[in-house]
Amino acid sequence: MGGAWEIIGWIGSGIIVLSMLQQRITRLRLVNLVGCLVSLAYSVAIGAWPLAGLNAALSAIQIYHLIKLWRTRDDARVYQTLTTSPGAEIVVYLLERHGSEIRSLFPAFREAAHSDHAFVVMNRDEVVGLVLASQEGDVAELDVDYVTPPYRDLTPGRFVFSRTSAWTELGVTRVRSAVGGPDYYENIGFTKVSGALGEEPRYERRLAEA
Repeated sequence: MGGAWEIIGWIGSGIIVLSMLQQRITRLRLVNLVGCLVSLAYSVAIGAWPLAGLNAALSAIQIYHLIKLWRTRDDARVYQTLTTSPGAEIVVYLLERHGSEIRSLFPAFREAAHSDHAFVVMNRDEVVGLVLASQEGDVAELDVDYVTPPYRDLTPGRFVFSRTSAWTELGVTRVRSAVGGPDYYENIGFTKVSGALGEEPRYERRLAEA
């Protein structure tokens, strides 16, 4: 029996180490929580009470932060969308810092100079997302809809599209996703529409009339 618990203890330690390799903050906390709970069971089984207390405290901390993340994911007091221009320094910086990943996610994107509108998504004082769009008539087509890896599970980009007044002031009544972009749009009010012949399906959100 002791050998089995020792294996469980090693598994718990391995899961905790694995959690440290996660880029997404929600996934990091979830995986770490699982590791702490496994290690807690092991600690109790072998009577290592100081270690059990440590893992119990770490589990409680992770649960607290996970609840806080999930409760605030739709909170406009936590996430803010700032309207800027495609040539702004912050946009240039984000494209330089995350350019290779952005271009892998949005292969049709070349440079911000081809976009008409830019939005930066903030989590309090931290930049967590960038949206660039080109406008033709009353339709805005997304060139980039990027979220930094730690916040990707929380889809903060939704705050850009919930600010319908920011779009309608620009004369936009429909926002359309880029070809090959992320597929989370149906969760934030977009509808799947057929693309051109041979293209992947796209997503579109109709706003109030400008």
